[in-house]
Order: sequence, then C-alpha cells, then structure tokens
Amino acid sequence: MKTVAARTLIAATLCLAIATPAWSNAYREKGKAVKVADSNLTVTPTRDWNRLDIKPGKNAETWTLDGEQLNDVTFYGGIAPGEPLVRERSKRREPLPKFTSTTLLVEVPELLGGTYRAFKGISKFTVTNSKPDRFLDQPGVRFTYDYTDEDDLPRKGEAIAALVRGQLYMVTFDAPRLHYHDRTIGDFRALVQTAALTQ
Repeated sequence: MKTVAARTLIAATLCLAIATPAWSNAYREKGKAVKVADSNLTVTPTRDWNRLDIKPGKNAETWTLDGEQLNDVTFYGGIAPGEPLVRERSKRREPLPKFTSTTLLVEVPELLGGTYRAFKGISKFTVTNSKPDRFLDQPGVRFTYDYTDEDDLPRKGEAIAALVRGQLYMVTFDAPRLHYHDRTIGDFRALVQTAALTQ
C-alpha cells in the first residue's frame, strides 16, 4: 500500500514539474542576450529578470524584478503603422489609439498616455518631462510620467522610444512612486543601454 502511495506521489510530482513551465514565468539570466517582443529587438540583462508569460500585445512583452505591480518593464518591438501598442479587448467597444505612419517622436508620449487611459482605465496620465535622446542608434525621445492606477496607487514611469524604418520601438518602466521606483530605475536604465537591433 505504501508503495502505491509513493508511486502516486512521484507521478503527481512529475506531472506538476512537466506542467509548471507552461504556467510559470521565464527566467532572463544576467549577461545573456535575448530577443524580446517577438521582434529583432535584443537586450542583454545586467542582472537577472523574470519575463511574464502573459503578453500585453503581439509585439510586446513584460519583465519584472519583484512582481508586475512593483516594477514593470515593457518592450514594444517594431509596432507597425495602424497597430495599437497592446492587444485590443474589443476593437468596436474599446478601441485603442494606433501608431500611424505620420506619428512623430514628440507624439509618442501622448500615444502611450492614451493607451494607458483606455487599456488600464486611468483617468489622469501626466507627462512630467520629455527630451531628445538616442535609442537604438537613432534619434529618440526619453520621457517621464505619473499616473494613479485603478487601486489608487500613485505610480511613476519612464520610457524611451525611437522610430526605425517606419516602426516604433519603445521600452517603458512603471513602478509605485514610493520606494520601488527609485530603487529599481537604475536597473531599467542599465537594461535599456544594452538594447540593439539584430538582423
């Protein structure tokens, strides 16, 4: 009887071990280059990160250090004209702003703000600073922003974006204003510095 119970326990453990990778997040190891957002955008983490399995969009993916609500880095890799940044829940009832062939770099902060308002149900999104910067060896824009999420938690964010061959590449960082933002913004900036486009 004990042998049957032991075998059942081993079988259950093996089933969980096999099934778990489909449910768990992916580990992103320090120093190993990896393509992100189903695109040719590559980063080389300067520390270990976790990639969340649930993708916000076709060409978007999210990484975190301590949990999505505590620090959230989202990569947008090659958003084509006519596409939203994230997957629309309902194109008819809840349409999202679209990146277009005429979108200028200076308009990217408002594109992100409009997306957050519609997708996350945020009433107030404020761009606090915006300035030219280099990203992916191209002229880009770096901007910071504040918003309050649906749980009334004040959050701060930073993003950097560039237009490459008519497509939008952007990386965003969101974290609670207290403690987590200042603690991990340096990790985000170090990650962004490794970003490159591969063939």
